[in-house]
Amino acid sequence: MKPHPLALALAAALVLTGAARSQAAADPQSVEIQLKAADGKVVGKASLTEGPRGVLLRLSVQGLAPGWHGLHFHEKADCAAPDFKSAGGHVHGMADAVHGLLNPVGNEAGDLPNLYVAADGTGQVELFSTFVSLKGAGGRSALLDADGSALVIHASPDDYASQPIGNAGARVACGVIAAG
Repeated sequence: MKPHPLALALAAALVLTGAARSQAAADPQSVEIQLKAADGKVVGKASLTEGPRGVLLRLSVQGLAPGWHGLHFHEKADCAAPDFKSAGGHVHGMADAVHGLLNPVGNEAGDLPNLYVAADGTGQVELFSTFVSLKGAGGRSALLDADGSALVIHASPDDYASQPIGNAGARVACGVIAAG
């Protein structure tokens, strides 16, 4: 007895649906991270969600010095204390990229707006970066590439132009962005 063509189509659809679910689990559309200070204390959390043309970042922090702080995506998923230099430089995108959202020559893919921390040491920001992607969609820099990346908070505000980091100062918090 031959199987009915509709039964074959339904079985194929179920197999493809299962494959799509497995692929979705292996290909995250969002990542949750913790940001830690040099002493290892958790000072924040962030979610990064893939959008059609970039990444939505939601970040909340506590226990940081009040005022404006530079915020950047760095090139390696390595937040070794005490200075977080192991995270490398900013995510570049193009080889000839220079730092600064206001730089007339263009900016690096890791450049982000500053984070404001209130007098009580807390801050929140929600922003969208069109310069990056979790997996490199649309030719944008991939945050979840082979060595991952990091979200770094600096001690001072980014002036959006000075090289190489906008006079943002020391790295005061770091969060690893990596798959699984």
